[in-house]
Amino acid sequence: MPNPQFTKPWHGVPREQIAWNPHIIEEACIGCGTCVTGCSRLVYRFDFERKKPVVVDPLNCMVGCTTCANTCPAHAIAFPPIESVLALEGLAQVRHAVEDDLLARHDILAAPAAAALPHPDRIVTLTVTAISHPTPDVMRVTLAPVQAGECFCEFTPGQYIELWEPEASHLSRSYSIANAPHGDGSIELHIRRVEGGRFTDWAFKHMKVGDRLQARGPLGGFTMRSPAGVPLLFIAGGTGFAPVLALLEQQVRFDPARAMTLVWGMRRSADFYALDTLRQLLAEAPNLRVLLVAESGDAVPATMERLDYAPGTVLDALRKDGQLIGHCDIYAAGPPAMLRELAHALGAMGVEAQRIHIDSFGV
Repeated sequence: MPNPQFTKPWHGVPREQIAWNPHIIEEACIGCGTCVTGCSRLVYRFDFERKKPVVVDPLNCMVGCTTCANTCPAHAIAFPPIESVLALEGLAQVRHAVEDDLLARHDILAAPAAAALPHPDRIVTLTVTAISHPTPDVMRVTLAPVQAGECFCEFTPGQYIELWEPEASHLSRSYSIANAPHGDGSIELHIRRVEGGRFTDWAFKHMKVGDRLQARGPLGGFTMRSPAGVPLLFIAGGTGFAPVLALLEQQVRFDPARAMTLVWGMRRSADFYALDTLRQLLAEAPNLRVLLVAESGDAVPATMERLDYAPGTVLDALRKDGQLIGHCDIYAAGPPAMLRELAHALGAMGVEAQRIHIDSFGV
């Protein structure tokens, strides 16, 4: 019988709604019993007549745990794809439940001061200097340092920061910087509205010019790694356009003649934004091509030279036009699910791993 201690909701999601439990591959199982004795949650029992383990209480299984499969000497245990758990972790309600649990158990979970390790965290106070809403679900926010000398001038294009809402008790949110350094310490963020999201709810309803926020950073390693002269293919999904735009701006500034292609995908053609910025980059970079791809909606008007539009997804575009990949180094950012699929597809197309640079959790 499932143990109520183990089958309580997982970060607010009923355990019965989560398909996560082991499956024994009978033809491979050698009946050693390692899984049975190693699982403290009694997911397994042992059939002493058949000399085989049996999954009896699958709901007792800890979501995301694969210890039994990792220690099975015959590789006879399979689990659902980890993407099913990663998809749940992307839900606002799950993130909020984790956040609330941390705060509720602060006294128990807080690391003692004596255990604190040295770290390179740099926390800076920034002020909001400009806000625009290019689409109903995207904000472009410009932030500048409050204190002279406290700036992000030295960040590398492609990096991100963690941001705190003023006076809020909840945790930070991460956003990629959407520009190359301008020398004044200012940065631009593209904030996508998240249904039920605490930070984005505040940002879209209450953030105003003059507000001060705290930021940690710069962080991340999604930065330019390619030698000069190597053609570049930038792939973006949604607001994954932000770090890609920073990398594009960097390359146009230092090597405007470089061969570069941007493929940017959206669910709807009406969701594309920052076309003014793309127009400027196209004017400065003669060998830059831009392909906008949307799953639905009318075609984007071809008001710019070397700007094309295609229906479908980013993967559809790559499969349809093999020349897009060519011998390019690839830099991709966007929703984790899209990028996991992209990584598998590029591997199947024979693209060498060292040519692929992906900015995504879980990829």
